[in-house]
Amino acid sequence: MEAQAHQQHHPIRLVVNDDLRRNRLTVFFRLLLAIPHIIWFLLWGIVALLALIANWFATLFAGQSPAGLHNFLATYLRYQTHVYAYALLIADPFPGFGGQPGYPIDLEVDPPERQNRWTVAFRMILAIPAYIISGIMGYLNRALAVFSWFVALIMGRVPEGMRNFAAFALRYEQQTTGYAYLLTQRYPSFNISVNE
Repeated sequence: MEAQAHQQHHPIRLVVNDDLRRNRLTVFFRLLLAIPHIIWFLLWGIVALLALIANWFATLFAGQSPAGLHNFLATYLRYQTHVYAYALLIADPFPGFGGQPGYPIDLEVDPPERQNRWTVAFRMILAIPAYIISGIMGYLNRALAVFSWFVALIMGRVPEGMRNFAAFALRYEQQTTGYAYLLTQRYPSFNISVNE
């Protein structure tokens, strides 16, 4: 029974609690409003890159990501999710700068797990197919964001189907990044459930 539950839920899950409403004024200025987050995201990304290198060596030798590095990278990935969700109009409220849980489009990352050292050693090579798919979905998601911008300006909301596809694409992108960051050894999922 427990093995079935493990198979059903990916260790990196997107949680969608968005109500589809959008504030027309903040939608109009969304990219300008996102600039402080983009700057902070890039600065934090430098430290995250160093943490990723340390995590790769630690996981390769110990067979499991150290809790501190795992939590740091998971928080960075959660913050990245909040920024992308805000900038791409998948969610409306201005996100916090700390990557704390509770944003309408949120990311849950399971604790560290044992990983196969061979897959850790070649993780970046193994992640290439997922990165290709993630890249294609990312471009589609950004194109959809342009369309969503016009729809949200006119209607003050985004259609559920548009939001759901955007959330699906974002989830796949974040699962791919989490796989590359060694937060899980499970490959990204094509499960179309909104909250998976």
